[in-house]
Amino acid sequence: MDVSEDDLLAAIRKVLAGAVQGVVVDVGDDAAVVRLGSGDLVLTTDALVEGTHFDRTLTTPRDLGAKAISVNVSDVAAMGGSPRHVLCALTLSEDVDAAWVMELLGGMREACDGYACSLVGGNLARGSEVSLAVTVTGEVARSRAVTRAGAHPGDVIVVTGDLGSAAAGRRIRATQRRFDEDDLASIRRAERPTARVAEGQVLAGHGATAMIDVSDGLGLDLWRLCTESGVGARVWAESIPRGPRASLEEALGGGEDYELLATLPSEAAAAAAASAIDEASGVQLSTIGEVLAGGELLQVEADGKERSLDPAGWDHFR
Repeated sequence: MDVSEDDLLAAIRKVLAGAVQGVVVDVGDDAAVVRLGSGDLVLTTDALVEGTHFDRTLTTPRDLGAKAISVNVSDVAAMGGSPRHVLCALTLSEDVDAAWVMELLGGMREACDGYACSLVGGNLARGSEVSLAVTVTGEVARSRAVTRAGAHPGDVIVVTGDLGSAAAGRRIRATQRRFDEDDLASIRRAERPTARVAEGQVLAGHGATAMIDVSDGLGLDLWRLCTESGVGARVWAESIPRGPRASLEEALGGGEDYELLATLPSEAAAAAAASAIDEASGVQLSTIGEVLAGGELLQVEADGKERSLDPAGWDHFR
């Protein structure tokens, strides 16, 4: 592939451009939003492919099943919505046995129970490698979905939890033989991410103007939010919350954190939003920057010097 993932998506958006009745948010955000009765229906789909997203020799089928649900539910959370129903198109290679599949489905069921949604159907197929293509539907109050496109200059930039732990976990698992408690916690973040559903709803309730889940890396996902909103951003490197084993580079570009990155009006007290997040789930909310006019992304170092923020992160086609 001779283009980046975002370039390909931009081309797809042009091909599919055009108003469609009942569609509130279409191609290009974390999820699509469709008007349905008195509310709005949130629709998202994602795939985990063996050899690209996971290695069966390094992850259990139960963890893989749970992760497949969480990464999709995270997109619904980023819209401020609640997940409701799940479909899965499961492709299995010849060396997969029934016991492995049952464990996989057990992990999916476990995750669905945790998010109060239901796995209601799907499809089975044979292929050269295992893949899980999951679709999640959710709901949000009419016209209340938070998109990537609403940030305004002067808004503050916040993020839930900490960043870089999943990338650190992948690195630790690949390079170490012995693990301490923080190592194991980082590995767990890579294997079993948590979608921030309650936190997304709290942020939406406190007036979040834009939101995205940090699936591909803070730098890249912030760039995406800013691009859709037509703004720039200044981020304070020392304010970025990092996992106990994560480097700044892993926090900025490691990906698979599935925390929420949001913008809030400056007059909305970030401390009040942080308090509400803590009350909802005990998850920290950190203010890491501010939205700027124009399209420039800046990173402020500990010594106060500014430099361009590299929109680094995971790209399927690079």
